[in-house]
Amino acid sequence: MEVVKEYPLSNRFPEMPLLSAANAKKHPDLIPFAFGHPAKESFDIPLLSQSAVSALQLDGPKALQYSGGEGPDHVVNWIQRRSKHVSIVVDKPNILVTAGSMQAIDLATRTLTDPGDHVWVEAPTFFGAIRQFSLAEVKISSIPIDENGLMTDKLESKLKEAVKNNIPIPKFIYVMPNYHNPTGVCLSIERRKKLAELAYEYNFYVLEDDAYVELCFSGEKLPSIYSFGPKRVIYLSTFSKTIAPGIRMGWAIADDDVIIQRMKMLKSDGSTSVFVQEIISHFLGEVKFENHMNRINDLYCARKEAMVDIVKEYFGEEVTFTEPEGGFFLWLTFPKEINTSEFASDALLRGVSFIESKFFYVDAAETNHIRLSFTFTNEEEIQKGVQRIAESYYRYKKSIEVLNEV
Repeated sequence: MEVVKEYPLSNRFPEMPLLSAANAKKHPDLIPFAFGHPAKESFDIPLLSQSAVSALQLDGPKALQYSGGEGPDHVVNWIQRRSKHVSIVVDKPNILVTAGSMQAIDLATRTLTDPGDHVWVEAPTFFGAIRQFSLAEVKISSIPIDENGLMTDKLESKLKEAVKNNIPIPKFIYVMPNYHNPTGVCLSIERRKKLAELAYEYNFYVLEDDAYVELCFSGEKLPSIYSFGPKRVIYLSTFSKTIAPGIRMGWAIADDDVIIQRMKMLKSDGSTSVFVQEIISHFLGEVKFENHMNRINDLYCARKEAMVDIVKEYFGEEVTFTEPEGGFFLWLTFPKEINTSEFASDALLRGVSFIESKFFYVDAAETNHIRLSFTFTNEEEIQKGVQRIAESYYRYKKSIEVLNEV
């Protein structure tokens, strides 16, 4: 029998902890507030089925070739038109369709940076982006946010300090301007303008991840950061939140032809699933998109309001939060001395999952928050889930009080 020797794998993989909810599927009857998933009710199954059949019957062999039929052009045309809703006017060659927005983040990161370069993010920020930047072997720093998004005054101070002390300026700053993941806040217009101004002044890029832009409960969309600084912004969005995440389709927009061409060179899979683009082309051609989004937003707004009411009922003044006007998430802030990781496992045993705050920070600096998704579960499940989290929290809090008395 041959002895299998230990094989040295790549060293590029960062040491990152698994999410507490990673084993959530092992719990039957779990209420998964940890899942940042759309509601199953949001999927237009009949129209998607019809669109798939149309892609095969009407487009035939073309839909199954490497380049596809007319579908990819139709998808880009739709993105070009729809982008005007956030004040983006762009030529079609400056739009790149990707396999989800995560591929767009990866392509943009590898286009703009080399290992050892500096990237700045919001604090907190999307843990998937942190992981992507870590794999790119860049140095990550963070800038705090408040109820109006990225604190551009803090950003400007840090940039000035970097120049003064001969510290590298970031190659880009990663920002989620609308219904931020995890906090749900929106970047104000004034700060969008200021961020674009700073990008030009200090010569860095802004990676504008606008995944949740269509999930707007008020109906009012703010102009994109891109609209204030197109030469220094790469805009990203996705169909994951509006059609279905399983189609794995997003896009990137950049005014600089060189950026898009470099991203295309790095996109080793070639054209993004042309057959899926054929299906989405038929879907977009038939759907009344505003009605489609109104239906989804009405559903999510009702679930958000239910969660807000129940959180207030069970937690009272124990938590604070900014009530989101869109998106997927509610971000609860507990007293400073609370470590939400300490009762995440107990909550999971009770049949409810959430993601604790340590996963949303580069340095795990703040431990007193949790992210709850209100989109995937119905009102009855929201009621039960929040109650279970409250039971775990108050049990944990009591144990702290007992320890302090000893």
